[in-house]
Amino acid sequence: MITLVLGGARSGKSEVAEARAGRLPQPVTYVATAMAADADHAARIEVHRSRRDPAWTTVEVGAGLAAAVRDMRGSLLVDSLGTWVAAHDGFAVDQDALCDALRARDGDTIVVSEEVGLGVHPSSEAGRRFRDVLGEVNTAVAAVADEVLLVVAGRVLPLERP
Repeated sequence: MITLVLGGARSGKSEVAEARAGRLPQPVTYVATAMAADADHAARIEVHRSRRDPAWTTVEVGAGLAAAVRDMRGSLLVDSLGTWVAAHDGFAVDQDALCDALRARDGDTIVVSEEVGLGVHPSSEAGRRFRDVLGEVNTAVAAVADEVLLVVAGRVLPLERP
């Protein structure tokens, strides 16, 4: 089962994903795509770490997400696709490889991603490119997901297929 959990900044998407991961078959591996870039980011990562079940294993993968997902067994919580996209030069990601890895793996997978299409129009070319690439990645992952959830203000909305 693949579940995609989408939400804006501070929407509660990670908390929703963590609660759902806690109900998955053990063991659970938390797949982190972010590496601390500064003190503020490190503090945010620590908040996430403090909420995790201590029995979970954490693996930091950065840009190597597709290969890591394909090789891991058991239940996975991937957080998040936005930092995965940002880890690539020019945001050049292989979304097909990621989707293939998600479909091929044995075990439940929850994927967290930022919904970037509802916010302010980015003022820079890089911001617009990031928004566009992440939107395309979200659409591709949603296409292979069994369940897609949108989290707004801590509330969960299931999204239906068209």
